Amino acid sequence: MEDRSSRWVIEEEAEPKAPNPKWFEKAIGTTPTSHTVTVKDCPIHYLHWGHETLEKPGLLFVHGGAAHAQWWSFIAPFFAEDRPVAAIDLSGMGESGRRDDYNNTLYVAEMAAVIADAGLGAKPIVVGHSFGGTMTTCFGHHHGADLSGVVIVDSFVRPPSDDDDVPREPGRPKPYFPNKETIVRRYRLSPYQPCENEFIVDFIAQHSVVQEEHGWTWKYDDNVRGRGNRSEPVADYLRNMACPKALFYGAESVLVTDEALEYTKERYGADDRVVEIPAAGHHLMLDQPIAFVVGLRTVLASWGA
Repeated sequence: MEDRSSRWVIEEEAEPKAPNPKWFEKAIGTTPTSHTVTVKDCPIHYLHWGHETLEKPGLLFVHGGAAHAQWWSFIAPFFAEDRPVAAIDLSGMGESGRRDDYNNTLYVAEMAAVIADAGLGAKPIVVGHSFGGTMTTCFGHHHGADLSGVVIVDSFVRPPSDDDDVPREPGRPKPYFPNKETIVRRYRLSPYQPCENEFIVDFIAQHSVVQEEHGWTWKYDDNVRGRGNRSEPVADYLRNMACPKALFYGAESVLVTDEALEYTKERYGADDRVVEIPAAGHHLMLDQPIAFVVGLRTVLASWGA
C-alpha cells in the first residue's frame, strides 16, 4: 500500500544569510599591518592602521579579558584616516606570546612598548574595554601626563559593598574540538549576552581559535583566566589621573550595575565625559558599533583638535 503521508513531507530550506552591512565590509577590508615588539622576553603582537604622520593624537585600543586585537578591526579603521591607530594583543592572548606569570605591571609595559613601536606619538589616547579598561586605568595612572586622554569602555570601579577579599578561581581548562567549524559554532561572548549583530560575533569567533596538537581550541592561555586585579587601587587611579578621561557604558550592561555606575562616576571630574550607549550590553561596540564610533569621535575631537 502506498504511504500517502510521504507526499506531504516538505523539506525546509535554510534561510538565506543576509549580506553584511557595507560599513562593516569596508572596515574589515581595510587590512592592518601586523607587528611584534618584545617586552620582558615575550613577543607582543599588535595591528596597525592609518598614517605615520601625526595629524591627530595616535590611538591604542586594548581588548578585554581572553580577547584579542581583532575585536577592534571593525572599529579602528574609522579613526585611521588622519592618525596612526594600533590594537594590542596583551601577553597570553591573541597572537602574543605566553608568560609564566601575568600581572598589571607587565601589561602596562606592553602597552607602552606598542605605543612607542607603532609611532603613536608623544600624547596618544588609549581606549580599553572591560579588562582592557582596567589596564587602561592602570596605564593612565603611570603615564597620564604623557597622554591626551583615556577612554574606559564598560569597565567599572568595584563598590565597597563588594567583597574584595573573595579569591577568584581560575577558569576551567580549555576544551578541544575536532575542527574549526565546530568550535566557531560554540563561540559565546563572555560575560554572555545576546547580540543581534551576529556577523560581528562570527567575525570575532573566526579570529579567536587556533589549531594545536590536540585539536582546535581558544587562543588565550589558560593561565590568564581567573586572574584578579582587585589589589590595584583603581578608584584612586581614576580620581587622580593626570589626563582627561571618559567612560562609555552600555545601558543594558550586566557588569556596570546601577550601584557600580554611581560609584564609578564619582571618580570622574566635572570636565570628564560619561557616555551611555542605549540598547547596548557589556560588549557595546558589538551591539551598537556606529553609536560607539560617533560617541568616541565626539570625545576625541575635544581632546585632540
